[in-house]
Amino acid sequence: MFLNEVSRSVRVLLGQIQGRCPSLPANNITALFIPARCMSQAVTRPEPTPEENEAVSPTFVNRNPRNLEQMALAVKDRGWKTTWPHQQFYHRLMFKRSQHHVTAQVFSSSSPVPVLSCSTKEWALKKELPSTNCVVACQAVGEVLAQRCQQAGITRMVYRDIPWTYRSDSVQAFRSAMKEGGIILSEPRRKYIGT
Repeated sequence: MFLNEVSRSVRVLLGQIQGRCPSLPANNITALFIPARCMSQAVTRPEPTPEENEAVSPTFVNRNPRNLEQMALAVKDRGWKTTWPHQQFYHRLMFKRSQHHVTAQVFSSSSPVPVLSCSTKEWALKKELPSTNCVVACQAVGEVLAQRCQQAGITRMVYRDIPWTYRSDSVQAFRSAMKEGGIILSEPRRKYIGT
């Protein structure tokens, strides 16, 4: 019973398809597949008008969360005045030199987990260096981190080092490597839009 209804509906469907494309032979096996092509080619698309192309949707959803940061319109958390380092940033660069290794990390203001990091603990960097805590290692970490920041699209960040370590050769080599890599070590002031 069910099989008869299915075969009847298939026959009706094939009859409708052959009615739309009358130039096909009726008793050919390939005739079952050609009408589908004929139906798909018959559809025409209307030409868009210039007004439709330039129309702006009244409800806009920002799908790129970094747009406001790049335009310096996003809110910067001020934090407390007694905290150091200050919390007023979009991205912060932290450089740490220990007895054995050099590490640099980029933090976002919304997460305590680093967004990007580079260290002489990584084998690819470690095997190219004579020592993992010298000035050359600091420069290499700066170059690699600058390249990773460029690939991630982060070109501006805040870097405030402890004042008494700022003049050391290792910090200066790291800063110069970051600047040569195209990273700006300051962020623009936040723009306030009047409402």
